[in-house]
Amino acid sequence: MSSVLKKITLFAGPAIFLFLQFLGGPEGLSENAFSVLCVTIWMALWWVTEAVPIAVTALLPIVLFPLTGAIDIGTTTESYGHKYVFLYLGGFILAAAIERWGLHKRIALNIINLIGSNIKKIILGFMLATAFLSMWISNTATSVMMLPIGTAIIAQLKDNPKTVENETEIFGKALMLAIAYSASIGGIATLIGTPPNLVLAGIVEELYGIEISFSKWIVLGLPVSALVLFLCYQYLTSRAFDFKQKEFPGGKQEIRRLLKQLGNMRASEKRVMIIFIITAFCWISRSFLLQKLFPAIDDTIIAMAAAVLLFLVPAGDADRKLLTWEEAVQIPWGIIILFGGGMALATGFSETGLAEWIGSQLVNLENLPLLLLVVILVAAVNFLTEITSNLATTAMLLPILASMALALNLHPYFLMVGATLAASCAFMLPVATPPNAVVFGSGYLKIPDMIRTGFWLNILSIVVISLIIYFGLPYLWDFDPREIPSKFTGN
Repeated sequence: MSSVLKKITLFAGPAIFLFLQFLGGPEGLSENAFSVLCVTIWMALWWVTEAVPIAVTALLPIVLFPLTGAIDIGTTTESYGHKYVFLYLGGFILAAAIERWGLHKRIALNIINLIGSNIKKIILGFMLATAFLSMWISNTATSVMMLPIGTAIIAQLKDNPKTVENETEIFGKALMLAIAYSASIGGIATLIGTPPNLVLAGIVEELYGIEISFSKWIVLGLPVSALVLFLCYQYLTSRAFDFKQKEFPGGKQEIRRLLKQLGNMRASEKRVMIIFIITAFCWISRSFLLQKLFPAIDDTIIAMAAAVLLFLVPAGDADRKLLTWEEAVQIPWGIIILFGGGMALATGFSETGLAEWIGSQLVNLENLPLLLLVVILVAAVNFLTEITSNLATTAMLLPILASMALALNLHPYFLMVGATLAASCAFMLPVATPPNAVVFGSGYLKIPDMIRTGFWLNILSIVVISLIIYFGLPYLWDFDPREIPSKFTGN
């Protein structure tokens, strides 16, 4: 985003807000609801252009909702302490411990080592390792961690006299894109894998009082992630790039050298791994096993219990605990605040009646075939997140889509889940996602490379997500798209 546009929208946001407040709202829209709409427009402008850091934009409701009289300060700030905010906080702390002791590197290298030294299999190994890690730790951290491993492999190929001419350049581009894409795709699989997933869960909880649990999400997210990852692998290795060299000279040796460099698993790594495995098991089994023993337990309690445990358990091979507070405070607090801003917007939409008003304006779309409506929505969100934050986009759109679904006599999950999945599938531009930016900075890629490869992957993901939402989601989550339960309508 150009600095000139950022400067323009920096002033345009508040100017438009004040102008709209002066004009007043349309007939049929309450003053409070119109104020929330004005705040949303201001936030959307700043979020899209990142005129200020997106977490700063997320704080605007705390100032503007009470001052405009839309929602009182107590109700507004409650959103920033939503239980899903703490679920993600627990996930961040767990990820910090995994990274602190290098467990993520050991997991990645062992996965790659198992795959083999065939060029395509090495790319598959990197994709599986990256996708698995990004299910549990941030996509950004995953791509940053995998980048030096990838560049070491590329260097090994470049320095080998048996390497075919130009093969290093082709392999370098393919591997860098594989890392970026699989970091984004892997995050789809779990509720904590990528911020948009938790924004959806939080907004559904806020609007309807319904919980989307870790196990409920993984039933949908894991198959979607696995299918898109498989298609991405096939596309990268069979269509996007043509490898003349089938076997990687010395590739296996480089992975083994890096594993040897790590040495034997230390006590600290083992203890973090045990806590990680127990936490994942509890998240997955909570709804059908743990709640029978502890009825009040939920995913947030599990996450925070794991976080507390990391501060209590000794490292074993060092005179310290597995995690210190000084290390924990390095987590990305901006994303935590951004969650709160998304929840505050959802509260504003529901409390003031803005959601119902927006929904009533969208009834003309009901004449579109349902599958076409889903495709249009998924495609719009997919390409919008090429230039905007996927987290900010979902926080902005999901309350609107919830209202739109009810106006069209559709189950809200139908549109909201489609938009959430699409937000994680922006593959064309370096600015689209942090993993794209990380690998672009490696020097192996140019923007035309990313656009040419990413465009067709965007199209693939739009087709896959649209079909899964239309045919698979109602079956997996057991609902009829054309029937709206009373808990969603408030009746």
